[in-house]
Parts: sequence; C-alpha cells; structure tokens
Amino acid sequence: MRYSRLARLRYTLVTMQTEMTTKRIVLLQLGFRPFFLFASLFTIIAMSLWLSITAFNHHPVAIIELAPLTWHAHEMIYGYAIAVMAGFLLTAVRNWTGVQTLHGLPLMLLVLLWSGARLMPFVNHPLALPMMAMLDLIFNLALCLAVLHPILKSRHHKSLGLWFQLAALMACNLLFYLGLAGLAGNGTHLGLYSGLYLIISFILLLGRRVIPMFIRNGVGYPVTLTNRRWIDISCVVLLLIFIVTEVFLSLSAIAALCAALLFLLHAIRMAGWHTPGIWKKPLLWILYLAYGWITIGMAITATAYLFDFNPKLALHAFAYGGIGLMTIGMMARVTLGHTGRDVAEHPAILGWVFAAIFIGSVSRVVLPVLVPQWHAAWITSSQLLWIIAFTLFMIVYAPMLVRPRIDGKAG
Repeated sequence: MRYSRLARLRYTLVTMQTEMTTKRIVLLQLGFRPFFLFASLFTIIAMSLWLSITAFNHHPVAIIELAPLTWHAHEMIYGYAIAVMAGFLLTAVRNWTGVQTLHGLPLMLLVLLWSGARLMPFVNHPLALPMMAMLDLIFNLALCLAVLHPILKSRHHKSLGLWFQLAALMACNLLFYLGLAGLAGNGTHLGLYSGLYLIISFILLLGRRVIPMFIRNGVGYPVTLTNRRWIDISCVVLLLIFIVTEVFLSLSAIAALCAALLFLLHAIRMAGWHTPGIWKKPLLWILYLAYGWITIGMAITATAYLFDFNPKLALHAFAYGGIGLMTIGMMARVTLGHTGRDVAEHPAILGWVFAAIFIGSVSRVVLPVLVPQWHAAWITSSQLLWIIAFTLFMIVYAPMLVRPRIDGKAG
C-alpha cells in the first residue's frame, strides 16, 4: 500500500518504540500475533465441541439460556471471526496510519477480555451469562477505541468505513445479549444475523481494497484488473438495503431482489479481477474463492425466495465458505509478511490446508443438495475438514506467531 511521508516516518518511530518496549514478549508486539494464534486455537476447540454436539448429542454449554446452536453461531461470529478482525485491524491500521496500535500489557488485557468471554459458557454459575456479556462487550468497546485512536490521530479518514462496521458489530452483540436476557424480544436472532452480515460486509469492503492489489503484485506478470466505480457504490448501497430488509424488516422480496443484484455485481467484479496466474498462487486463489463463496451465497439467498430451497445453505456459503476461507487466507498472508517472510515463498503445506477447508465448504453447502440422503455425513465431514485445516495451519504458523521476526525487526 502507498503511504505518505508522514505515515512512513510515524511507522519508523513506532516500530523503534515497539522494539524497545516489547521485544522481550514477542507475542505481544503486534495485534496479529496473539489474536491469530488464539482465534485459530479457539476455532479448533469450538468446532470440535460442535461436532460432539451434532454427532454425539453431547452438550458442554452450561449456560441454560445459551442453546448449543445459539452458542455455535455466536462464537463463530463474535468469538472467532471478530478475533481475526482484531488481529488484522490492530496490525493494518498501524501500517496505514503510522501510529502505534496496542502492544505489550494493553494488548494482553484485550486478549484476556476476549478469552474470558469465550470461557464463560462452560462455567456452571448463575452469573456466567452476565459475566460473559460484560467481558465480551468491554472487549468490543476496547477494540473499537484501540482502532479508532490511530485513525483519528493520523486523520486517515478512509479507514473509518471499516471502523464503523466494527462499531456496528458491538451494537449487534449488545442486541444479542439483550435478547438472551429477555430484554429485547427478538434480539438474539437479530444480533446473530446482523453480525453475520456485518462480517460479510467487512470482508467485501476489505476485499475490494486489497484483493486486486494482492493479485497485481502476486501473479508475477503485468496485469490490468478492471474496477468500476458504479459497481463499488452500488454494492455498498444494495448490501445496506439487503441487511436492513432481510434482518430487521423481514421484507423477503426486497431482500431477495437485492441479493440477486449483488450476485450479479460481484460476479462482474470477480470477472474483472480474474487472471490465470491466480490459480498458481494459494495465497491468491484462497481469497478469490472466499469472495466467490460470498457471491454464491447471494445467489442462493435469491434462489431460496423463488424456489423450495434451504436458505441455511446460503448462511453456510457465507460463513464456512466466505468467512472461513477469507480468514484463514488473510491470517496466512499477514503472518508471513509481518514476521519478515516473503509471501511469495509460502510453506509447502499451505495449498493442502486451503484445499481442505475449500473441500469442507463444498461438503457443507453443495453436497447436501446433490446427495441429500447422506446429509449427516456431509455435515460431519465438513466439520472434520475444518478442524484438520486449522490444526495444520496451527502446526505451521504457531511457531511464526510466537517467535521474533526473521529479519530482526520488531513487530
């Protein structure tokens, strides 16, 4: 990305500051390190528990108000996905603004807030739910403030769009907890669905910003990619209308129309980004396929309104295919770049990691439609492939996340 001279100077100064103050604790030097590590570990544990619930009817969640399905949905959105967002933003915003983001003790406290909220569902105590809500919402607020500070200090206003989505996620998480507490009639449902779509919105906005750049820089030959301003604006407006009409107003016809138009516009955008060199680079095709799953999710949403089609398939196209592929792809790329490694020289096993989670997304979304009599087997296989993919990812990437940069720099 292009930086102003002032941003570059700030970046140099804060890098030196970070090196002096947090060199002894590598894991706390920059946000991507602890959040990528613990998000990956958490999603392995959470998916393993979900597998035990669906396959063996084992219910480990101790909070009565938090049904297993509700726990699974909430923790994949507000536990796993937002942790990856936290790691990415606390790292990227420092680069974009040249202003130091959380590190050292403040970063550790932020991670502890997130971790405490993840543990509370398994505590058998009457105050477990209020404690979970308090820890989770304080984490949301602290993360919002931590990301906003460098943006305002540097006047990097073009990053406010991503921040507003982070703030909206905090509001939706509050709505979720109010619903669980019986203080907002349909708050649990609204909080989950709005949270999912806000994560998708964040991915689409970020993807528009970085995926074309990654492709141009990564394919190894000159390429001109097509981006259209009218598509950029239309996608933002239509997605906003889709979220409001689908989640809050239950205007299914309008939501389906928006989904159909979004499918068309994002398909056109993806066609403008395509070049054959993508398929030779795992760190490119994983992001491209993740974006494609979100596009397919819009198509399924529109189709489900017109025909007898299971709308939950769209949710898993968004969640497993879109969020799953995008988060593991971005964690893999960001970790390589910010530990001093060449992103063009990725670990050999990475292609197999990405292939496992992509096959899992096919097993979760496509195969239940093609071979419905084996529905339970497809679900179980998708869960196992998710666990396998992230376990392999952890084996390769955990050492990078806890060890110093190979170039000797801080970060």
